[in-house]
Amino acid sequence: MADKQTACPITFKEKVRIYSHDFLKACVYIARFDQDENPFTKKLYSRLRAGSHLLEDFLDLHGAKNNRDWFYYRELTSLVYHISISCYSQRHIANRIPFYDLPDSADFENEGQKTLDFLNNALRKAVPAVLEEARRLNIRIPEGGYDQINFPGVISGEMLDYDIDDDAGHDQRKHIVKIASEFLNIAKLFAPFTFYEVQPLAAIREMVPAKVNEVEIRGFEMVVHNLQSSFDSYVIQGGFRYGNRKLKQLRAHFSVVLHILEVQGRLLHFYERHLNEVGTIQTYREVRRGLGTIVDPDELLDRTINYGLFYACHFMSCGRRLAKEVLNENIERGSITVGIPETRGFHSRPSLMVAKIVQNYGGEVELVVNGDRFDASSVLDIQWAGGKIQKEEVTRVIFEGDTRALADIEILASVNYAEDSMGKGLALPRELKYLK
Repeated sequence: MADKQTACPITFKEKVRIYSHDFLKACVYIARFDQDENPFTKKLYSRLRAGSHLLEDFLDLHGAKNNRDWFYYRELTSLVYHISISCYSQRHIANRIPFYDLPDSADFENEGQKTLDFLNNALRKAVPAVLEEARRLNIRIPEGGYDQINFPGVISGEMLDYDIDDDAGHDQRKHIVKIASEFLNIAKLFAPFTFYEVQPLAAIREMVPAKVNEVEIRGFEMVVHNLQSSFDSYVIQGGFRYGNRKLKQLRAHFSVVLHILEVQGRLLHFYERHLNEVGTIQTYREVRRGLGTIVDPDELLDRTINYGLFYACHFMSCGRRLAKEVLNENIERGSITVGIPETRGFHSRPSLMVAKIVQNYGGEVELVVNGDRFDASSVLDIQWAGGKIQKEEVTRVIFEGDTRALADIEILASVNYAEDSMGKGLALPRELKYLK
């Protein structure tokens, strides 16, 4: 029999004091520090996140979003929640940079520090507003705050002995090939969002939220998270210090993207839900203006795009070369001999379908014609081969490389590359529906 929760006899006023206590105590702690002092650590961000989340849920349960008196306190709580999560992820990136082994990361580190400074300053500005609003609502402020010893930094000068060999002791190639292929496919999703120069505010406002928004970024975050989970479960369960450098560099590329997306997703959520003007209700507009004095909407948008989106796309793009190397070192290779497209040979349509098959899997495949080799992922190369085939009256050709792609090419060839003798397209076999 399921437990049924009943109304607690404690009053709302007493409950809100209880649910605010840890949150306000952390705010009191931050308020003790001058502007040139830095109290922020991952443990403090974690405390802020937990306290603000619990309080926000409590306020929402009691209808604070629809109450003039309590709405601003609720929104300040949400501000601290989302900004502290962003801070935690950004601090994690900064801590892991020495282990990521990323090339040419100096500019990225500088932009990351700029982003963290912006986020920390937002928390600094939020604290007095939170405490003032708590006093206005007659919520008792905790006497005294935490001690600095409660929030040590993560990094120390000590490292535990590395005494677990991360060699899995079994053939990992199947998993490595799958993950490298998935990385390449995910990188294609990022390609339309890639840019190479700092975007002005006017251009950013055209992107957000029309093209770049929380929903879009959350989708990217999920697929990258799944990629990292597969890697950690089936390829390398250990840390970053030793072992196969290429594999760990590949993981670094999608791991850093995952944490960048965590930052970007929270900032987009806060902008779209709490700063962007989308309605005409006066109370909401007044509160948004108040929040805008704490978190500058323009600077938030700049960090979201010129840091978050830029470097997420950058590292996915940079990782493509590495992913291809890893993929081609681990694929199972084979060879097939098949006929050429009847009547018209390798004109544009069959050439495109063969190239799309090879691109779908990402591994190397070559078309071999009387000893000459052509890149089967390139439509142009296949058509060059088609000229040689026609000139030398070749009727059968060899494909060599990734056996996954070869299997699909063999299916395609078995139906005359899905076209009739006049070159008209025919229905694709079920296994090749992805070519549409």
